[in-house]
Amino acid sequence: MNDVLLDKVRRYWTRRAPGYAKVNREELAGAQRRAWLDTLERQLARRFPGREKAEIEILDVGTGPGFFAILLAEAGYRVTAVDYTPAMLVQARDNAGALAQRIRFLCMDGQALRFAENSFDAVLSRNLTWGLERPDRAYASWQRVLRPGGLFLNFDANWYHYLYDAEKQAAYDRDRARVRQRGMEDYNTAPDIDEQAMEEIVRAVPLGRVQRPHWDVQTLSRLHMDDIRADTEVWKRV
Repeated sequence: MNDVLLDKVRRYWTRRAPGYAKVNREELAGAQRRAWLDTLERQLARRFPGREKAEIEILDVGTGPGFFAILLAEAGYRVTAVDYTPAMLVQARDNAGALAQRIRFLCMDGQALRFAENSFDAVLSRNLTWGLERPDRAYASWQRVLRPGGLFLNFDANWYHYLYDAEKQAAYDRDRARVRQRGMEDYNTAPDIDEQAMEEIVRAVPLGRVQRPHWDVQTLSRLHMDDIRADTEVWKRV
C-alpha cells in the first residue's frame, strides 16, 4: 500500500477522532441506536437462524469510535473491532465504557487483515471503503477471514462525488445552506474537518469517481461471493 497515503489518512482521522467520537455518542444516545441494531440483527438472524448470539464471531472493520462494536457487544455477540488509527481506538474504548472488556480492539489496516482464514462468522463495516486506496484488496481480505456461509455487510455511500460532478456540488451546497437556515449542527462542515486534507485523500482513492453500489456488486461477484444484494434504501431506515 502507499505508505504516504496511509500516513495522510492516519493523521487526518487522528485529528478527527474526538469530534467523530462525539457524533457516535449522539447516535448511541438517540433513535439511531435501535434502528441500526435492528437492521444488523435482522441480517444476522436471517443468516444464522437458531444460533446463540454468544456463538457468533463478528469482525467490525474500520470501527472508528466503535459504534457497531458497541451495539453488537451489548447485544451479546463476540466482537473484534479493528481500525488503522490508534486515536480512534482510544475513543472507541472510551465510548464502550464497561463493554470495552468484551470487545477485542486491534490496530490494523483494513486492506490487509492479519487474521487467519475463516476466522469470523460475519464481517461488517460502515463508512470505510470509500476512503481506501485498494478497496478491491480490502474486499478480498475480508472474504479470506470470513467463514463459509458467513455474512458480509458493508454500509457506505457515494461520498464526495460532488468533487467531480457540478450537479452534485450544487445539491451539496443547497444542503449546507438548508442546514444553516434551520440552525442545525452540520457534521459535513464541523470545525475539526480539514477540507483540504480530506480532498487530497479523496482525489487519491478510486471510489470517489465510480458509481456505487454497482462497483461493489461487480467486485464481490469477481470474488465469487454468493447471494449478493444491494439495498440503496437502507439510509431511510437508519
